[in-house]
Amino acid sequence: MRDIDKTRTIRDAATVVLVRDAGTDRPRVLMGQRGARAAFMPNMFVFPGGALDPEDEHVPLAEAGAEPCRTRLDLNARPGIGPGLLAAAIRELWEEAGQILGEPGQWPGPVPPSWRSFADTGHVPSADGLAFVFRAITPRGRTRRFDARFFVADAARLKTDPDDFTHAEDELAQLQWVGLDEVREFNLPFVTQVALAEIAGRLPDLSAPQSVPFFDNAAEQTLFHRLGGTHPMDAGKL
Repeated sequence: MRDIDKTRTIRDAATVVLVRDAGTDRPRVLMGQRGARAAFMPNMFVFPGGALDPEDEHVPLAEAGAEPCRTRLDLNARPGIGPGLLAAAIRELWEEAGQILGEPGQWPGPVPPSWRSFADTGHVPSADGLAFVFRAITPRGRTRRFDARFFVADAARLKTDPDDFTHAEDELAQLQWVGLDEVREFNLPFVTQVALAEIAGRLPDLSAPQSVPFFDNAAEQTLFHRLGGTHPMDAGKL
């Protein structure tokens, strides 16, 4: 079988930005450090997140996500992808940080293998409170390329202890709550810096914005779109 060129393939992905103490003078976000041997963004501090799995699109959500998020997730994308991206965000948060966004309940059918540890906690995933706030496609030439959707949520919605990371897998090290007043001291990818600036500028509001910024690097030239807002305009190369 022919190997897939991961520098050309763009995978759909979801990322969760958990905000703690949003209404105080020192809000914090949950971040962790990628390993030195990681093929994508080694050693950098990032939010929990990862690629959409096919199983994510068949997961029952206790809350499918309020409008306008579901509609905007379908813009410039495969129709109907929204619920799968919301589920992927919740799964990645559980796998990488051991934190649960969900509601107590029983799954209505067989649990997909990648979701069994989540289901064993007695929860069904819930997108209640997840707001779609940012989207970016990895530029050409990187070792991996993703079409990443960033979701923000208040840490108060967690069903788990926000300081307990014992159930996290080992993909992210040094999981911690980072104050926005010190985040610039960390080694952050450029897209993470941009997403943080968008979120910080709206605090303490964690609801869906009027339109979602989208850095579209699918082609050679970077375009800046506003999903649900104005027409795209040329933003130059990042």
